[in-house]
Amino acid sequence: MRVDPYKVEGSIDYERLIKEFGIKKIDNKLLERIKKHTKELHPMLRRKIFFAERDLNWLLDEYEKGNKFFLYTGCGPSGPVHLGHLQVWYFTKWLQDKFNVELYFQFTDDEKFLYKDKSYEEIQEWLNENMLDVIAIGFDPKKTHFIIDTLHSGILYPEAIKVAKKINFSTIKATFGFTDSNNIGSIFYTSMQTVPAFLPSVLKKKNIPCLIPHAVDQDPHFRITRDILPKLGYYKPASIQCSFLPPLTGSQGKMSSTEAVQGILSTDSPNQVKNKINKYAFSGGKDTLEEHRKKGGNPDIDISFQFLKYLFEENDKKLEEIYNNYKSGKLLSGELKNYTIEKINKFLEGHQKRRENAKKQIKDFLLKVN
Repeated sequence: MRVDPYKVEGSIDYERLIKEFGIKKIDNKLLERIKKHTKELHPMLRRKIFFAERDLNWLLDEYEKGNKFFLYTGCGPSGPVHLGHLQVWYFTKWLQDKFNVELYFQFTDDEKFLYKDKSYEEIQEWLNENMLDVIAIGFDPKKTHFIIDTLHSGILYPEAIKVAKKINFSTIKATFGFTDSNNIGSIFYTSMQTVPAFLPSVLKKKNIPCLIPHAVDQDPHFRITRDILPKLGYYKPASIQCSFLPPLTGSQGKMSSTEAVQGILSTDSPNQVKNKINKYAFSGGKDTLEEHRKKGGNPDIDISFQFLKYLFEENDKKLEEIYNNYKSGKLLSGELKNYTIEKINKFLEGHQKRRENAKKQIKDFLLKVN
């Protein structure tokens, strides 16, 4: 197993990650505390998809004192957006709505140029495409601020060098597995990803708590961030980590937009979704109809069921019914796939309409600095 910001492979053992990363499993007591403020729990919390955290109780302590936090998450624009990206962003929107807080959303175009075999111009094209998907989530434009690393370098860089001065090359090598062959931009980059975790505190000239929702592979960046910020006089950011939406093929790792058969993209047509699910989605069903009816399928490894669990079936009772019917053999693999295709296409229909409208809204979301 390898899990870091630049590579996810192997069979993911989340219990092992909790121990190795030093994150804390979200327990029922914490869920109840969240529910006091949100009145209901998001399905991804109820189902332990967002499964771990750092300093979430402290963040709620501050919130209850009236020290309202801000949200920080982001996107590396180097390719199309897939369902795994949307998973984190839709949850982030729920947090923004429930706690009525600001969101600082970082687009790391510098990082992707440094790490990917793509031209600067290609990265900028993907930046524009990815911004449309983020706007389509439905974030409040009055409370959402897009930070584009190259565009906003004038405010990011002075803070990033303060961070960089506190980080040794040996720390970067140990954290990310870098060698002397890494380009020097990539070595510096984590300093840029640290800045949004305290930039609102700089801009508003007061210490403001930060909550970072993210997939667990990004945790190494934020471990460094948490080490550095107290040295600069700022709060450690709190964070909440989710597990990975699996690839279509059921193979190890996470969904990817660079592997054509692994991901469902935000721009896929109904026919593309149908074909991908029918052709590639790993099934937990038995080889024959007779055997499936007799022995039942395995929803825990069936990708169609996992997609429903992660994103597309909000009703817990309905999800449990599907689980039991599939496991008993009453529900067939083809029937489960058809239901999942219908749910995904309905979801994407709304997302794609909002995405089209987003083309006129980009300027409304860009961080404005006096």
